[in-house]
Amino acid sequence: MPRRIFTPLLFLFAFSLTLTGALSAKAASDQQELIDSAKYTMERMLKDEVFSQVPAYLARAKAVLIAPSVFKAGFFFGGEGGSAVLLGKNAEGEWSYPAFYTLGGASFGLQFGAENSEVLYVILTDDGLESVLKTQVTLGADASVAVGPVGAGIEGATTTSFGADIVVFSRSVGLFGGVAGEGTVIYGRKSWNELYYGEGATAKAIVQEGGVRNENADALRAVLSGK
Repeated sequence: MPRRIFTPLLFLFAFSLTLTGALSAKAASDQQELIDSAKYTMERMLKDEVFSQVPAYLARAKAVLIAPSVFKAGFFFGGEGGSAVLLGKNAEGEWSYPAFYTLGGASFGLQFGAENSEVLYVILTDDGLESVLKTQVTLGADASVAVGPVGAGIEGATTTSFGADIVVFSRSVGLFGGVAGEGTVIYGRKSWNELYYGEGATAKAIVQEGGVRNENADALRAVLSGK
């Protein structure tokens, strides 16, 4: 191959490696940012008197799904979306490493406004956890839901969690008139799991089997453990 052709090809190859590395680093940065945000969400909730029930629920939990930022907006028709991490708890009370999820949903009815919420889903039953470990789960359809307190000065009724698979705690900023109710859809993010832990890392392997680890998530696990 003539040198004048070889040199540009070598440059393109080197550039592609650099770009691939940069994209991978950006993805890993996004995942770490979500994990760190989930840690701050838990720290704030555990310090907030409105959520004084949370430690007792964590003691009973099979798993938690933490969504540091769920944006909801509506004008008769509503929608919501955000990212979350799922951590399971084993028989010894140790928390797993986090698996990655996306939240979304649409709702209808009398509702208006916008808000951004930190949301904690405490999963109390094995059935609830198995539902969330599916590729996709709809709260209220695949897993029963009870609603805990709503923070930040917005009054929210406490619904008994007796028999519920999942109890939801929400810390909101903004005002959203009306209740969208159940129907939040939770999707697994397989690509994010593999980027953060390596190829083949599934939500089940991360949350239940303990086959993968990333020490950068230890701070979040420590907060859940009360350390």
